[in-house]
Amino acid sequence: MPEPVAAPDIAIEVKGLTKSFGARKVVDNLTLSVPRGRILGFLGPNGSGKTTTIRMLCGLLTPDSGEGRCLGFDIRTQQEEIKRHVGYMTQGFSLYRDLTIRENLEFVARIYGIDSPRAAAQAALERLGLVARAGQLAGELSGGWKQRLALGACVLPNPALLLLDEPTAGVDPKARRDFWDEIHHLATQGLTVLVSTHYMDEAERCHEIAYILDGKLLVSGAIDRIIADAGLSTWVVTGEGLDALAGELKAAPGVDMVARFGVALHVAGRDADAMARVVERYADPAHHWARDRATLEDVFIELMTRNHRSAA
Repeated sequence: MPEPVAAPDIAIEVKGLTKSFGARKVVDNLTLSVPRGRILGFLGPNGSGKTTTIRMLCGLLTPDSGEGRCLGFDIRTQQEEIKRHVGYMTQGFSLYRDLTIRENLEFVARIYGIDSPRAAAQAALERLGLVARAGQLAGELSGGWKQRLALGACVLPNPALLLLDEPTAGVDPKARRDFWDEIHHLATQGLTVLVSTHYMDEAERCHEIAYILDGKLLVSGAIDRIIADAGLSTWVVTGEGLDALAGELKAAPGVDMVARFGVALHVAGRDADAMARVVERYADPAHHWARDRATLEDVFIELMTRNHRSAA
């Protein structure tokens, strides 16, 4: 089996990655680097190109243009080698529903040619807390247990990289937290993880994040740096008639983002002086304005709003 030849500290490095389906460009000139042993949160709205990117990284799709390496293997010419070293967890449950948990794990072990498939499956059952459910049909499991089984199957062949495509969609908060505890445990053992998600609390559990919109990478890096670089002057508004106020604020000069968060509005702009004038104009007895630190969600909403305005 060919061995990786790229820098030992880089798990994924792609430049100018582009993929179209018909006339639609799904991934557009994407450049990304992921260090080994890190957890990268891959964020973006539905249809932004996340799944297509992941499939190119793991050798299931060939890019139209661009170049890159995954675990040192060329994503164009060494796709079979990539598949042997990568665990890919799809959005939908992809194991056999009419097999038991144990049978699924043993099947995966045999497919990958693992010595002593039964022993490997038993070890996975113990590690994931699935021993008591080993004889249960996979199709009868709840979303959280299916997710745990799928993760166990992904790591059974001891991959060097995990690609997880929205793995916690539709899973309850407790199961999501347990899942992320396991991901961090795997990362401490040297596993690199790229995980796509819609949840901001999950994004904040990652070492770094990358945000993609309409196939283009908008920002990437450490969360604190991304928030600081956005340069948002952010305020929280509480009071009466917030829906009407939000409509006015969206049209106010200097306001780049207005979003409802429960009983409050988050209002932000990149021009601090212009935002100060907005606060002065709209501060009244019915509305209380308080300065706040920009959140990751504030930054992403502002990025989406700005790019949609540019497109329009």
